[in-house]
Amino acid sequence: MHSRIYLIGFMGSGKTTHGKKIARMMGYDFLDMDEWISEKEGKTIPEIFAEEGESRFRELETAAIKATNQLQQVVIATGGGLPCHGNNMQMLKASGLTIYLKLTPEALLSRLKESKTKRPLLEGKSEEEMFATIREMLTAREPWYNQADMTIDGLGRVNERVVNAIQRQK
Repeated sequence: MHSRIYLIGFMGSGKTTHGKKIARMMGYDFLDMDEWISEKEGKTIPEIFAEEGESRFRELETAAIKATNQLQQVVIATGGGLPCHGNNMQMLKASGLTIYLKLTPEALLSRLKESKTKRPLLEGKSEEEMFATIREMLTAREPWYNQADMTIDGLGRVNERVVNAIQRQK
């Protein structure tokens, strides 16, 4: 069984929501990498973006991969852009099992327009602008996401499908 399971995918794909349930089902701990960074820095992710910029946030994500690399029996929800910068995806794959929670741009828009979580990269955009941004960003990020060890459809009974797929890999 894998000691570290990384959930990757676009913002709004359910990495945190599903990650908590998957961890519970497997008897693992759960860690949300964005929350971990936020606690460590004493700022919200939008504050880090606003005050220090996206490049600084990406540096913090890379540092978080290295810092959490020692954790055992944990499901980790990564930030949506984390796998797409530097050699982050290679570090994730070397450290644990990577699972891409895949959703269509339409499904992501539906979730993100209702989300109470602030998304710095979508902040202040109309629904049409959000959809265009989601499509553009997803197209750019999918080459990294598609490197995951597994791809799971992000709709329906995600938790059971993920746990079953992990258990089949034993």
